[in-house]
Formats: sequence, C-alpha cells, structure tokens
Amino acid sequence: MTERLYYVDPYLRAFDTTVVEAHEVDGRPTVVLAETAFYPTSGGQPHDRGVLNGVPVVDVFVDDEGDIVHVLSAELAGERVHGEIDWPRRFDHMQQHTGQHILSQAYIEAGEVETVSFHLGEDASTIDLDRAPLEDELTARAEEIANRVVLEDRTVTARFVDAEELAELPLRKPPAVEGPIRVVSVASFDWSACGGTHVTTAGQVGAIKVVRVERRKDLSRVHFLCGWRALADYSRKQAVVQALTAHLTTSEGELLASIERLEEGTKALYKELNAAQMALLDVDVGRWLEDAEVLGARRVVRLSFSERDVTLLREAARRLAEHSGVVALLAAERPQPRFVFAAAEDVDADMGALMRAATAAVGGRGGGQPHFAQGGAPAGGAVERALDAAVAALQGCGRAAG
Repeated sequence: MTERLYYVDPYLRAFDTTVVEAHEVDGRPTVVLAETAFYPTSGGQPHDRGVLNGVPVVDVFVDDEGDIVHVLSAELAGERVHGEIDWPRRFDHMQQHTGQHILSQAYIEAGEVETVSFHLGEDASTIDLDRAPLEDELTARAEEIANRVVLEDRTVTARFVDAEELAELPLRKPPAVEGPIRVVSVASFDWSACGGTHVTTAGQVGAIKVVRVERRKDLSRVHFLCGWRALADYSRKQAVVQALTAHLTTSEGELLASIERLEEGTKALYKELNAAQMALLDVDVGRWLEDAEVLGARRVVRLSFSERDVTLLREAARRLAEHSGVVALLAAERPQPRFVFAAAEDVDADMGALMRAATAAVGGRGGGQPHFAQGGAPAGGAVERALDAAVAALQGCGRAAG
C-alpha cells in the first residue's frame, strides 16, 4: 500500500518518490506511487491538487487494493517523481476540517445535537445535525463555544491507537472501520476517528462562522466557514454594508431601519402606481372597445404591445371580457412573446383552441379554458403572425357554428 506522508506531516508541501504502477482510468493516465503527500477524496474531504514532475494532478482516490491513485492531465515520464501540493488548497481544507470537528463538538455541548454527516465544499462546508428545526440561540451558543476553543489555541493531535486505548477515549461517535484507528483530538475538547488532514493548533483554524441553517426533513444543514474563507466572507459583506450606508447616507446601526423605511415607501409608491395603471386601463378598455372589429355577433379587440407586463396583459383581457360579445386577443413582444386571450361568457369560441393555433404558428406553446387562455413563444417570434392565426381560427369557429 502507498505510504501516506500526510499522516506523518500534513504540512509537507513537496516530496520525492518513485512510480510503482502506471495505468489509465476513463482514458486518463494514472500512477500509484511508493509514497505520497496527496490526500485522496474520503471522509467528506476533497482530494488534494498539485503537480507530479510538473504534470497537474486532477484527481486522487483510493482503489480497491488500498493504494492511492493519482489521475493526471498527461502521461508522466520516468520512474522518479517530484511532487508538489497545492498548498493554499490543502491548508484551506485543514482549516475547514479541523473547524468542523470543533463546531460539531460545540453543538453537542450547546444542546446535545449530534453531527450525522460532513461535506467540505469549494465555497462553504456543511454539517447535517440530528435536530430540526434548529434554534438560532443554540447555533449562537455553539459558535461561541467553538471560537473560544480557537482563541484558546488548543493543541490538535492525530495518531493511530489500538483497540485497548480506543476503548478509553471519549470518541464523539464510534469508528466506521475496524483495525488501527486514527484519532484526531482537540485538547480536552473533542476526540474523533478521522483520516483527514488537520492543523496542529486550534488557533490556525481562524474564526468559525455559521452563515446559513436550512431544514432538511428531520435534519438541519449548517453551512459554515473557517479561517481565510470566513475572513473573505466578512470582507465581502463589509464592502456591501459600506456601499449601502454610503448610498443611503446612514450609519451601520441605522442601516436596517433605513432599508425598512425605503421598502415601505416603495410599497406605497407601487400601490399608487397600480391604482393609476388600473384607472388608465379603464380608459384604454373603453377606447379599445370603440375600435373593436365586428365579426358577426362578436367584437374582437386585437392588440399587440411592444412591451407590457403579463400581469397587466391578463387584467386588460379580463376587463375586456366583462363586456358582452367581446373576444380579447392580446400580445406583448418583449421581453419574450406572450399571449393572453379572453372571451365574454356569451361567446361560443374556445380560447384554449385559439391559443394553441396561435402559438403553434410561431413555434410556441399555450392553452387554457374556453373563456381564458395564455401562451408564449420563443424570443423573436412573430406576434402579428400568431394573432393572424388566432383570428383565422376564430372565423373558423364562426363558420362551424353557422
């Protein structure tokens, strides 16, 4: 089996070794080395990246024989290998993984909430907890406990123990494998069976911050950031806060109140605008009815707008259809062709059938009930051609009825 150098020294960034085997996996070259500092994907932690003799390592995994397989972007020449780890990525993973151990134990101390699973993501990491919903106060308490451990800079150690010593340790959860178990401990706080890479002191984890909690059936998923990730997130959010305070000419302490006042004002303006639009719509409806085309016993209002909100389109169609004998064929070209057809209760034509005929003419889709239908077409669809098809179908309805 490959000797795992990251067990001996997780801070090892470069190493020299020899190729033991060379194969292909899914068309890509792979090598197994006598020893490696590359961590393979396992235990919720992603694999390391880096180079072997300058060739990028794109994946690392453990095969069925227990060897660590390095998947390369190109073939490797020669048997001697110089490897280099992508150190910023490795240290980031060490911060997040050790931070997870601390946060998981902190949730136990804060409220006896156990971690069910862990995932270390590219942008944020998550733990799934066995309680839902999760109280905000409990998370705040767990955060406080976790960061106190960090600030105390407790020692973090990782070592293999035998069954006798394992039985004496207060592990957070029983190990999932048999044989020699590697235990990662945060001094006088947490003991966990783990094969991942970790920092050697809690202070190197940096700040631990929960950024989101979501319910997943009977579990709670906690999204958290540690170290450089937490600092980057704080810097990004602080920039947003500063931009908002400058834009609203207010202080950080008054920012929320300022936004709430702005939101209330916007709602009031929207209400006034909506009332004005409805009043104007009543005027437009009267004018459109005067200009309606008479087809037998029906009055057809055919209108196409270059741009109109679909909500207003529906309301216009509804108001037109309140008048006896009226068929409303309305369309808007932007942001994407949309159609709304409506008919008065005394009209014998089927608006759903008209909509299907209209949208089919321009490669769209639509349908509905006998007195109301909606549809759409791909951007650039010919709105007038669709309305022509609707009028033709309406005239066909008249001939069939006759």
